[in-house]
Amino acid sequence: MPMTSVSGFHRLLLIAFIVLLSACGGGGSGGSGGASVSTEVPPVIPEPPPPVIPEPPPAVFSPSSTEAARFLSQASFGPDTASINEVVALGLEGWLVDQFQKPASLYLDTVLAGFPEDGNFLQPNGQPLPEVLFLPSDAFWKNAIDGEDQLRQRMAFALSQILVVSAESTLARTPQTIAHYADILTEGAFGNYRDLLQNVTYSPAMAIYLTYLKNEKADPATGRVPDENYAREILQLFTLGLVELNPDGTPVKNPDGSLIELFDNSDITELAKVFTGLSYSGTGFRTPRLLLPLAAHYTPLSVFERFHSTEAKNFLNVSIPEFTGGAQTVDLALDGIFAHPNVGPFVGRQLIQRFVTSAPTPAYVQRVAAAFDSGSYLLPSGTLIGSNQRGDLQPVIAAILLDSEARDIAARENPQFGKLREPVLRFTHWARAFEINSADASNEPLLHNSNRTNLLGQHPYRSPSVFNFYRPGYIAPGTETGAAGLTAPELQITNAGSIVGYPNFITTFALRTPTQQGDQQPAAFVPDYSAQVALAADTEMLLDNLDLLLTHGTLETETRTRITEILASLEPENEGDLLLRAQLASVAVMTSPEYIVLR
Repeated sequence: MPMTSVSGFHRLLLIAFIVLLSACGGGGSGGSGGASVSTEVPPVIPEPPPPVIPEPPPAVFSPSSTEAARFLSQASFGPDTASINEVVALGLEGWLVDQFQKPASLYLDTVLAGFPEDGNFLQPNGQPLPEVLFLPSDAFWKNAIDGEDQLRQRMAFALSQILVVSAESTLARTPQTIAHYADILTEGAFGNYRDLLQNVTYSPAMAIYLTYLKNEKADPATGRVPDENYAREILQLFTLGLVELNPDGTPVKNPDGSLIELFDNSDITELAKVFTGLSYSGTGFRTPRLLLPLAAHYTPLSVFERFHSTEAKNFLNVSIPEFTGGAQTVDLALDGIFAHPNVGPFVGRQLIQRFVTSAPTPAYVQRVAAAFDSGSYLLPSGTLIGSNQRGDLQPVIAAILLDSEARDIAARENPQFGKLREPVLRFTHWARAFEINSADASNEPLLHNSNRTNLLGQHPYRSPSVFNFYRPGYIAPGTETGAAGLTAPELQITNAGSIVGYPNFITTFALRTPTQQGDQQPAAFVPDYSAQVALAADTEMLLDNLDLLLTHGTLETETRTRITEILASLEPENEGDLLLRAQLASVAVMTSPEYIVLR
């Protein structure tokens, strides 16, 4: 669906954005396209300097409003006035502990509620009904914007970019399967990574996406061999990576300087035998999709022993005897993979990237990996959290968000610290900051699939490949970050199209008013700029308000001057002019370098 045409006001915003953007230097180009399953090898991360582990961070019990806003920019889908006040009142760790106790906002029941009463989601031609296709996406926007369990939702979104499935595949035909998978990540966000691997392995979504659904044991007579996709990606992308890592995430090297590869194709071939005999529950192994019980689409898979390989399996340092049952084989394989020391630094580094900074120091990675391995973390107040079980994700999240490098305000001055805000997070932040009237996206075509570069260039559960929208080891060529050898994943989807697409997209929503276009005005995603309108006659006060909500006090004098000059051309003569100033200022701040780069 085409965007709203670019009006004179839109053009003014785009000019302002381009001027503001010039202050932050160049960006990388290129996309992460490709088929849903790929064997592309991510680049090796350059070896950083030796790790230096600083002292634990000091206790912070009463953060300032700006520090609370900065913390929420890292830990939630975006701060608003109420959540800033909540963090100031509870303190950082108080807010974290409170979030750990919030009930989960889930997907499946909401999605199924949108199905016909009989549960049949298929048309006579076997294709899904159009009205159910975007239900998981609608549920995401609702949970991300309105959910009280902000930290859980943010963690689930981060996990969805590591343990990737995508509706850019045949999964689009079964939205309830995607919703079931989203629930696995949401419920497992504060659980144990080993349990998460188990639930992901038995999920219909992953089995469809990485093609091990109805995977059969080898047959020498026909030449059939087990499908290897999941075996490869669970090692390469979900747990270990390609090379042996130190506890700080840096590669271990041989005496000659070469890297130590963890596995070869023989390991993949052996591991592929593990994931045989898995198919839908409540039916036969080969039952066609059109004849499946409705619940089979969102029920964990079953093991059909007749189709499971009874051969011995030997991979990495794991040996599974022949004739071991299918379920036990899967357990032993996942136990062996999970026990590898790479898992903590490999997964921990990616989670740091999703929450705080794109190129974390080895010391930061090592502290987070230590929380993963110990299953515990000492909060600044002296309270110990965690189950003491390796892989507990609550201590990992706390270690990421409360680490001295994450909380040190001076880090904002380090050019190697920070990250580009993901496009999805920019939009949810706008919706939360300006308290939209409703997050019901069912009648919002622009939010059904915002992947195109002239929109957000990113959409939840719609990555172009199993490598996510961007690879964790991506180093942008032709950029200052690239010259410094810094990983900057989000730059992989930052290009000439997306740079202009984002301000157009956000402006389309920012311009909405309750009375706009009469009966055709959308009922949802209408922002409330009343607080900003009340300040709009005073540019300094307006920018102070937006600086707190959007950029946690980091708006530079030069940027404020540029926005002030733009607003000067819109002298307020009536209430409409004040609203226009508030709308324009909000978009100008949200397209500034200080906003696009989260520090």
